[in-house]
Amino acid sequence: MNQGMNTKSLLVVLAGFALISVPVRGATPEQQKSFVESYKKALEANDAKTLAGFLYTKGAQPEQIEFFKMMMLAVDPGAKITKIELVKPSDEEAARFNKPMPMPDGKMYKMPVKPTWQLVVSTETKNESGSGSSTSKSPVAEVDGKLVIPVPVPAK
Repeated sequence: MNQGMNTKSLLVVLAGFALISVPVRGATPEQQKSFVESYKKALEANDAKTLAGFLYTKGAQPEQIEFFKMMMLAVDPGAKITKIELVKPSDEEAARFNKPMPMPDGKMYKMPVKPTWQLVVSTETKNESGSGSSTSKSPVAEVDGKLVIPVPVPAK
């Protein structure tokens, strides 16, 4: 009986190592390019419905979903998109993504899935009163083989 338990324990440990050593398959370069191009097209067209389709809303509160939908369209009128790219977050940014954070309603929220990318959108505005530029960053995660922008959920 003792030898049977040792064999089972060994099998569990080996299975654990096998799972740890399996490489995690991330989004392919083609998927990343498609995500960025689709997002840019929707943003330039001010297509709220398509932009909302990029959000991962599982477990999110309706108010947070609406807030994120609004923020996705918060590009200055007349602003020109100069660059959109998907980049790896810095170690500091990645750590911040995985900690509870306060939202405008004063409550604490966390990411429902672990972001592995950031969508960086740079814009430029030129008008009679001058010019300016802006950069926004959104966390991006992969869920079921699809790149998404996670909406924070209440921290428990």
